[in-house]
Amino acid sequence: MTAVYLTGSPRPGVGPQDVALALIGAVFANGFVKNRILEFIGPGIASLPMDYRSGIDVMTTETTCLSSVWAADGTVRLALAALGRPNDYAELAPDENAGYDRAVLFDLSAVEPMIALPFHPSNVYPIRTFTENAAELLRGVEKEAEALWGFPVGLTKKLIDGRLKVDQGVVAGCAGGLAQNLRAVRKNLKNPPAFPFSVYPASQPMMIELTRDGTLTGLMSLGVSVRSAFCGPCFGAGDVPCSGGFSIRHTTRNFVNREGSKPGEGQSAFVALMDARSIAATAGNGGFLTAASDSDPEVPPLAFDDAPYRAKVYTGVGNPKPETELVKGPGIADWPEMVPLPEDLTLTVASALYDAVTTTDELIPSGETSSYRSNPLKLASFTLSRRDPGYVERCRKLGYGSAIVALRPGDGSAREQAASCQRVLGGIANIALAYATKRYRSNLINWGMLPFEWRGLETERPAIGDTFAVPGIRRAVEEGLEEVPAVWTHAGVSRSITLDLPQLTEDERRTILAGCLMNLR
Repeated sequence: MTAVYLTGSPRPGVGPQDVALALIGAVFANGFVKNRILEFIGPGIASLPMDYRSGIDVMTTETTCLSSVWAADGTVRLALAALGRPNDYAELAPDENAGYDRAVLFDLSAVEPMIALPFHPSNVYPIRTFTENAAELLRGVEKEAEALWGFPVGLTKKLIDGRLKVDQGVVAGCAGGLAQNLRAVRKNLKNPPAFPFSVYPASQPMMIELTRDGTLTGLMSLGVSVRSAFCGPCFGAGDVPCSGGFSIRHTTRNFVNREGSKPGEGQSAFVALMDARSIAATAGNGGFLTAASDSDPEVPPLAFDDAPYRAKVYTGVGNPKPETELVKGPGIADWPEMVPLPEDLTLTVASALYDAVTTTDELIPSGETSSYRSNPLKLASFTLSRRDPGYVERCRKLGYGSAIVALRPGDGSAREQAASCQRVLGGIANIALAYATKRYRSNLINWGMLPFEWRGLETERPAIGDTFAVPGIRRAVEEGLEEVPAVWTHAGVSRSITLDLPQLTEDERRTILAGCLMNLR
């Protein structure tokens, strides 16, 4: 358990995304909170409205933590009462003698308006620092993009007299589309925005609330596009910038390709993460990157009108309708059979990825894949399509027993498709130096895949087509062995190695032996 001890209160113009990005920048690279539970405590919490806390919390995934919890106080009690759940409130605070493995001391009053440059939320700087070093920092992004895409991008051409000219703004999703953020946008935006600007309230009840108080009407009158709740801008579906465009967004992620780039077609785009307040300030300042300075408007009591849910969402708890037929359209398909772990195993490397980190976005792209989530085979056809386009066809030729070798796979979102798509194609293992997140490792296990670790990857580089013979693998898993003998064959030469399976729980071993979690039901 890691304590995040908050003191102070945010400066005028500093929003929850600024706080989240500052935290991510402090702990991501050094792995300080990796796979740990964050517990937000301290006197600074009292200065944060409920929306503000939510906006920080949804970003904690980007620190590589496992999960996060907050001390609960009167602000939480009022929020639950507004949601019709007053009896669910219970005060939550550390015991008087609570101890923590480690702590992050975080002064909210020291946070400045921030910007996270492409292609990761941890690539973060105060907007002030970025402005002072814009040419140098943008050249760094250019170099990374050109190495990834293989063609020049000319990002520094967006500097005019040393100032970055932005092409688009978006405030959306679970991080950006909260009522307090959108009210702050309305307060900060005095004139029509200098670029296409879209906002997405985070839910239908929130949309009703912001319509009733005039926030959305005011934004629309200035030419801001108001859209219904949708996660699209976070994963590259909707509001795609023009080719070569630079978009500033209050969303959760700015990974490569999440903004709609299609490098194979020569199309590039860039997303930087910022808080809604600074996005509005930029939109109102001719599109030149600008840090917000105004304080937030007064926070009215939370209003929650659940009429949209009552009108169209079936709540089955206590109201079953077993006679209702389940209708499947032609785009919905069942899962293929997942075979149990065999006695012996030979793995064939279908992809070898030696980037410092491989994201779940690279393993199974977002955006255009979203419409296939109810069709496992169709969805699997996109696996590694942006990172290793030959992977799917190799797996189809290999059948059962393929593996991915990567240094640190699994950074980013927790979606299980990053593992399930490999499994559908016959994947049975990853071989990694380490796993970027516990979430991804757990997803591999839940789909019956072996999360091997191999220290040899510090110096060795297995290639596509190499094999790893692992005799007696089923017995090794049954007995809970953490070191498993194997034979690696590379370029026709075989040698004995040891693959590690550290700290598998009894339930995890049962899942792998069964072939996947579904097989245990």
